[in-house]
Amino acid sequence: QVQLVESGGGLVQAGGSLRLSCAASGRTFSDYAMGWFRQAPGKKREFVAAISWSGGSTYYPDFVKGRFTISRDNAKNTVYLQMNSLKAEDTAVYYCARAKIRQAMDLTNWVDYWGQGTQVTVSS
Repeated sequence: QVQLVESGGGLVQAGGSLRLSCAASGRTFSDYAMGWFRQAPGKKREFVAAISWSGGSTYYPDFVKGRFTISRDNAKNTVYLQMNSLKAEDTAVYYCARAKIRQAMDLTNWVDYWGQGTQVTVSS
């Protein structure tokens, strides 16, 4: 069983930054790609970022490219999401996810474990 615990959410002004962390349990963390998703009220959960098992490659949808950066520390079983130039439309609950695959890509159809989520609110 894998447990994912997010932290680092909060309230920030537009243009500001936040760094989310996700701590994973289990010995297989470094075997799989990891990702972040988000869900705003009344909207479907959407993919935000992915990182390969080694951390050597990353993948982002266009709406966060250049603003968000995903990284991982396999020695600490932790994945991060650095969010810069935040906008009001980035307000959502952000979820950490483990994928069944190793490569960085849109992980929408590949998640087998989810975290409980952390709220990010961007005030305009």
